[in-house]
Amino acid sequence: MQEDVAALRANVSYQQTSQIQTGTDPTALQSVVLWFDQFQSAPIPHSLWLQCQLALIEGFTNAVRHAHVGLPKTTPVTIEVSISSHTIDIRIWDQGPGFDLSAVLKTKLHTHSPHDEGGRGLKIMYLVADHLSYCPTDRGNCLHLHKTYA
Repeated sequence: MQEDVAALRANVSYQQTSQIQTGTDPTALQSVVLWFDQFQSAPIPHSLWLQCQLALIEGFTNAVRHAHVGLPKTTPVTIEVSISSHTIDIRIWDQGPGFDLSAVLKTKLHTHSPHDEGGRGLKIMYLVADHLSYCPTDRGNCLHLHKTYA
């Protein structure tokens, strides 16, 4: 009987989703990082959680510094994280003009100069993700990082 209960618990799927919205303010990063701390207890391996935290920091910083340049500080940045038993999805919506992620990645992935100012965050996100996309949606432009884990 105990083995049956253990098998049932092992097959129960895990799902956690949360969302935060901030203004276009670099100091809001601290709140975003504290909010992301809630996912430490999820079934995601800790080393991968740390990589995803870094990717989140880079994505948020890019939205504030690049996508929202010249926009009012009240312009929202919305972040959603969904974690299941085997996947994590990070979505960051910005209200900027957008850009061609594929074209930028092609350039940045083949540039190895330590003096490059920009693009390192995108490279980090690309290396962490199994799938990375940036597309316009009805909520703004959405940077989506998807990662599968065992």
